[in-house]
Amino acid sequence: MGITDNLISHLIELRNRLLRIAIGLLLIIIALFPFANEIYHFLAMPLLASLPAGGQMIATDVTTPFFVPMKSVLLTAFVISLPHTLYQIWAFVAPGLYTYERRLIWPLISASTLLFLCGMAFAYFLVFPVVFGFISNTAPEGVAVMTDIGNYLDFAMSLFIAFGLAFEVPVAVVLMVKTGIVSVASLREARSYVVVGAFVVGAIVTPPDVISQFMLAMPLWLLYEAGILVANLTQKSHSTGTSSVGTQLAALDE
Repeated sequence: MGITDNLISHLIELRNRLLRIAIGLLLIIIALFPFANEIYHFLAMPLLASLPAGGQMIATDVTTPFFVPMKSVLLTAFVISLPHTLYQIWAFVAPGLYTYERRLIWPLISASTLLFLCGMAFAYFLVFPVVFGFISNTAPEGVAVMTDIGNYLDFAMSLFIAFGLAFEVPVAVVLMVKTGIVSVASLREARSYVVVGAFVVGAIVTPPDVISQFMLAMPLWLLYEAGILVANLTQKSHSTGTSSVGTQLAALDE
């Protein structure tokens, strides 16, 4: 009976956290709804700037002009509510963590949010102009490049998510080292495999041009190296702090 009650309490807590996430997301969607068209226009600017003179985007379905801006609002609301969402997730798992693990919550939430936004900004300001410029310049002569607004948003969202998750690599590396899943030495030994994997991921996720693949693979590799560096520094500081405490206890015993 005690185990059942404990399970029910966890399920109730999970429901409450998910409800708070949904309410926070809904409130932001309502606030952004009047600016749906402006948000989509901002997201479409990299493609519009790459189109030849007189080029434009099109809507092939009857409902696309309404639903596509709404999808852009959903994407924007998700990004804005990301800190709140991450906090609710961490608050749910926090009771099962040790005290020193709970201290990592706010740094991890801040770092995860900042890195995800950096990944999206990297895609928007650097990758999109290169990709769309390549696509526009390689179109056969006599072919008008007129992308459907729904297809464009799906493509942009996939790249946003890919680069946002790619920029989370340092957080994942530090977490794996902190939890003891892997060691810094093993991460260094796996460096060559990570480099190959980064280029494979770049080839799968990005369009079929070498430049955009390189622009995803290189940040993945560099962020992996940054994660190893941060994990090594935090590990050293933890071991230094532990040894100093041990020295003080030994002195007290004497």
